[in-house]
Amino acid sequence: MKVALAILLNIGLLAVLLPWLQRQWRWAGPTWWRWALVLGLCLRLGVGLARNWTLKLDAEYMSSLARDVTTQLWTNPAAAFQTFTQAVVIIPYKSLSGGVLYDAVFQSTSNTWILIKILALLNLGSLGFGWINSFYISVFAFVGCWQLVRCLRLVLPGTPVGAGVVAFLLWPTAWFWATGISKEAVLLGSGAWLTARVLGPLYGPTDTRPRRWWRSVGWWLATGVLAWLHFHLRYFFALPLLGVLGAVALARGIALLGWRHTRMIQGTVIISVLAAGLWLLPQLSVAFSVNKFTYQVIRVYSHEVTQSVGKPHIEYPNLRPTIESIAAHAPLAAANSITRPWLGESRQPLYIIMSLENAGLILLILLALVAAWRGRSGHLPFELGVGLAVFCVVLAILIGLTTPNYGSLSRYRSGLLPFLVFLLLQNDYAAALLHRLGLREITPPVPSSVEGLAGPAA
Repeated sequence: MKVALAILLNIGLLAVLLPWLQRQWRWAGPTWWRWALVLGLCLRLGVGLARNWTLKLDAEYMSSLARDVTTQLWTNPAAAFQTFTQAVVIIPYKSLSGGVLYDAVFQSTSNTWILIKILALLNLGSLGFGWINSFYISVFAFVGCWQLVRCLRLVLPGTPVGAGVVAFLLWPTAWFWATGISKEAVLLGSGAWLTARVLGPLYGPTDTRPRRWWRSVGWWLATGVLAWLHFHLRYFFALPLLGVLGAVALARGIALLGWRHTRMIQGTVIISVLAAGLWLLPQLSVAFSVNKFTYQVIRVYSHEVTQSVGKPHIEYPNLRPTIESIAAHAPLAAANSITRPWLGESRQPLYIIMSLENAGLILLILLALVAAWRGRSGHLPFELGVGLAVFCVVLAILIGLTTPNYGSLSRYRSGLLPFLVFLLLQNDYAAALLHRLGLREITPPVPSSVEGLAGPAA
């Protein structure tokens, strides 16, 4: 029964995935886009399989617990349903020999528990093989990123066509960390796909076909699932993104109305929406109160510093659990999250690679600043540029304050850097560089409807 279900599920997956890849291949045309499709997919699958061929550390821990949940699904579905839905879950964590080491306790909102439940369901198709689960999640991460890359090409024709490809498919942090059995892979995949589903209707061409009510319901349902998944994987990543997307949608509506002084109004709307969100969240839940926020920042920072003794890391000796102290450290934290480690700061291979990537980021930031000074910032819609800039700054501050360890910093940034790199590649100088590298439009993209841009078959 188990083998038969696994075969059926994998046949179903291939029946959806292979035609989708064939459509993307035809859509790309005989240009470098096809190379981007193949290279992006191969990087994600290759790195994911290499990292999870033999499970280690977090991947092994989560997979071990997920196998027990899958066993419960087969032997006692009613108990499994309760396990999936109850507020607090206790699962015995076993050694390789089968002995219980300790009881793992998870709240229903734990992102680790969310990924364990996902793995437990994926085990129905993989039969518990970690490398197959790695394949599933890597494919999801790639599809989510490709959906956004494709959407950007179609709805923002005035922007550099290679920016999305470089940022979401080829930038090292994006494909190295956001793949395989990891929260980062699901986080970036869901966030990128969610962004594509919102930007498609906002900036895409008007659909001339009759709009059917079930398409609208399907859009809201699929978008809601992605938003739910993104939120539960890492809520302090999701809240800024959801807030920014909502603010951009409102600002875009104002632009379409053709009001005078549109940019000033749009900027005010974006800031007002985000400020209203900051005020509203603490009213809805104590979990988002200022005291809870400052406590969590200091708790996570202190734990990470303790775990990083003897390793290269960042320290803020004067950081205190007050909003004033956090605000005072915010600029330095944002800078550290983007630029550390520096070249020569560590001789360990991973940190050398990180420092080279950071050097590239610094060059792109300097280039963007020069372009802005000379009025050559590019043609990204104003409200979208402001929204992405706010999102990147907020995330850079949060990551910089809570992730002093360089290894963890590199992994956490995989949800931030693709959006930041895309933003930094919008100026005219970066566009010219991408053009010299051959990342330019040769054939016009195939026309697509708004639903096609945002839908799962896009």
